Amino acid sequence: MGETIEVIRNGAQPSTKGQEDYFTGYVRVDSLFQENEFAPYSAAYVTFEPGARTAWHIHPTGQRLIVTYGVGWVQEWGGPVREVRAGDVVWFPPGVKHWHGATPTTAMTHIALTGVANGKGVEWLEKVSDEQYHKSE
Repeated sequence: MGETIEVIRNGAQPSTKGQEDYFTGYVRVDSLFQENEFAPYSAAYVTFEPGARTAWHIHPTGQRLIVTYGVGWVQEWGGPVREVRAGDVVWFPPGVKHWHGATPTTAMTHIALTGVANGKGVEWLEKVSDEQYHKSE
């Protein structure tokens, strides 16, 4: 058999600040696990302080968000901004340009489940401008 159950202890991996090239505002990323040969996806808790958000981006195999705290916004390129709340689940299909983050007044945390294909889980694009973001209000 040789296979054993793996337990990754809470706090075993350090929190990181979202990279300024890919995020606006204060974002904390807590990795939960990385992909492996049997499960080609990773997961992370991502916390957005009020006003914080991702840049526009695309996932080659799609992405699922499980909102665990607060109120946030998600938007597909060319589509309306949609409000999401704790308990909501969001699916971004493969190749769909989008962003997600907190509202201007409320923090938001989600678990991001991101597929990985050919070693890549995301293609980062331009930042969401303040004008694009504030059109959401």
